[in-house]
Amino acid sequence: MIDVTMTRAYEMMVILYALSIVLYFIDYFYKQAKIRRTAFWIVSIVWVMQTVFFLLYIMEMKRFPVLTLIEGVYFYAWLLITISIILHCIARVDLPVFFINILGFIFVTIHLFAPDQVQNPLGESAVSEMLIIHISFAILSYATFTLTFVFSVLYLILYKILKKKKFSKLWSRLPSLQQISMWINSSILIGNPLFFISILLGLEWAFMTLEGLSVIDAKIIGSFIIFVIYLIILVLHRKGKLSGLNYSWANIYTFLLVVINFFLGSKLSNFHLWY
Repeated sequence: MIDVTMTRAYEMMVILYALSIVLYFIDYFYKQAKIRRTAFWIVSIVWVMQTVFFLLYIMEMKRFPVLTLIEGVYFYAWLLITISIILHCIARVDLPVFFINILGFIFVTIHLFAPDQVQNPLGESAVSEMLIIHISFAILSYATFTLTFVFSVLYLILYKILKKKKFSKLWSRLPSLQQISMWINSSILIGNPLFFISILLGLEWAFMTLEGLSVIDAKIIGSFIIFVIYLIILVLHRKGKLSGLNYSWANIYTFLLVVINFFLGSKLSNFHLWY
């Protein structure tokens, strides 16, 4: 009975989330402050519900739920909703919030329709705080890299609009190119160190726990390559050798590598959990 009630509550949360996205879409085209406020408060209700589900799951599993792919998807979706609320309150940028909420909705629905994975994939003996922190930091870095991707796409859209001199009231709520570039840079500055810490913690846990571990692993190599690429992008941007369109395209392509490494790298890896 409790499981059925929780499922229905989760389905209601997804419906509310879908309604908020529709309202954000209407507001963007018609600029209705009342509709925008309603969309924000609905997203806030969704965040509260999702947080409650998250805490209940932690109490049930007696650990931070990130050890399976589905658990990671839920944590990632929660992070995206949290970021969208923060952006709405602090930066007040409508289109990035709309795009981030669309991504969050996609992952919330993936979690809804995915099969249950309540079992521990490694067994209790192999789980440690280090492993949980490693995965949590990785998902945090993926969320910030997602922000980098969203802002990079927006930069390309705004640049094209300005170049063709088609700037209208529809696009008046977009931030400036300078602001978008600053947010791209800030996202990488936060995400890449988190990603590097995640890699180090994962390697440390693996060497301490798994026998016969080889660093010649697809996921390890791919992760280090991504870290180095983001680092190079930051350095070149800092020196003024990579900016504007090239800076945005470099971040978009690198994010695609992150996605490929996440799915394909995990499949080819000898020890990673998420398959």
